[in-house]
Amino acid sequence: MANTALPSRASIAGRLDELPFTRRHLRLLTGSGVGWALDAMDVGLISFILAALTQQWGLTKTDAGWIASVGFIGMALGATLGGLLADRLGRRQVFALTLLIYGIATGASALVGGLAALLVLRFLVGLGLGAELPVASTYVSEFAPARIRGRVIVILEAFWALGWTAAALIGFFVIPASDDGWRWAFALGAIPAVYALIVRWGLPESPRWLASRGRIAEADRIVSTFETDAGVVPEPAIRREPPSRAIAVTTRARLTTLWNAEFRLRTLSLWVVWLCVNFAYYGAFIWIPSILVDAGFDLVRSFGFTLIITLAQLPGYAVAAWLIEVWGRRSTLSIFLVGSAVSAVFFGTSTTETAIIASGMALSFFNLGAWGALYAVTPEIYPTSLRGTGAGWAAGIGRIASIIAPLAVPVLLVAGGAPVLFAVFGACFVAAAVAAWGLVDRRGEALDDR
Repeated sequence: MANTALPSRASIAGRLDELPFTRRHLRLLTGSGVGWALDAMDVGLISFILAALTQQWGLTKTDAGWIASVGFIGMALGATLGGLLADRLGRRQVFALTLLIYGIATGASALVGGLAALLVLRFLVGLGLGAELPVASTYVSEFAPARIRGRVIVILEAFWALGWTAAALIGFFVIPASDDGWRWAFALGAIPAVYALIVRWGLPESPRWLASRGRIAEADRIVSTFETDAGVVPEPAIRREPPSRAIAVTTRARLTTLWNAEFRLRTLSLWVVWLCVNFAYYGAFIWIPSILVDAGFDLVRSFGFTLIITLAQLPGYAVAAWLIEVWGRRSTLSIFLVGSAVSAVFFGTSTTETAIIASGMALSFFNLGAWGALYAVTPEIYPTSLRGTGAGWAAGIGRIASIIAPLAVPVLLVAGGAPVLFAVFGACFVAAAVAAWGLVDRRGEALDDR
């Protein structure tokens, strides 16, 4: 008689961790990564569109700051809700829904005729975008083999550089081409609405999440497809085991558990890192094109400088992807944050074209490498039943800083110009580097599947 016993949750997790990297892993990474790149393109586009609209609509710096910040308000709400929904409804469903929301809202932004309508749509864009990023990193981390999990997530984050580079190219070639160039830029951002359908039907649900919900047979089928691709024959299950009790099963329980004795330090440290990195990154990169225009460079030239600076993101990710499995998560994250701090100070005091580009490229290199390490470590420090909530709330709390940053930049520029502004950003990076040592480093270890 054939053995029909179901595997345990532990065996599902173990089989995932022991797999080699297969074509299915690559398809899943690429599918999630393209969504990530499209997200980055949307966030990047607004930095170039702000510079154009400030001239075309005669916006004040406060108006421009609100266009950026209202999107981050939506991102804060989206990240917290997206994480909770991902733990409740599944990773793939929420991933596809968020892409659809922000893709449609971005396309609609191309039709606006005034500031009020643009603010409403930017909020909706942020709502979808904020939910997508922590859900995507959680989703991919739950498929990745343990020995290369950090590297896979940094590679996922590297798609951000591709998206931001696409935004810089659109900013350089499309936006200055006509008065309606910014409208065409928004229209290109509607691509994710189509891509959402591909995600929904083309990618599997996380087996770890399915197993945590007691859907062992579904989880087993998905893992088996990966094993077939890899030519791996799993040992037959010898007993039927009910799913182990999740560490938290209700929304309120999940939120409370983030602050129990086991998770309190890592949650506090993670939130501090997310707050500081968001403030410094979005304060700098949303405003760099406008700061360069204010420094006397014309629109096309400032966009060209920004494009060159953006290209340094890719080697930053590549180095972080290698080091994260050599040095570990915390060391890689903290060292890249210190590099970001030093680069920020030099950028703020640079006056020549060569110095601006060199320090800007260094800032781009270190800061985006740090982002890769942060997204790698975030989902790893919580168990499966809490992973989406923990990652989502860290991202959501971080977005509070990204809301404040675009509004604080004009104030800091008036107070002391670029040197003071980027010194503040440098201090934020240092604070994040210190807080990183309160995180748990799970390099090479299995995920906690409670």
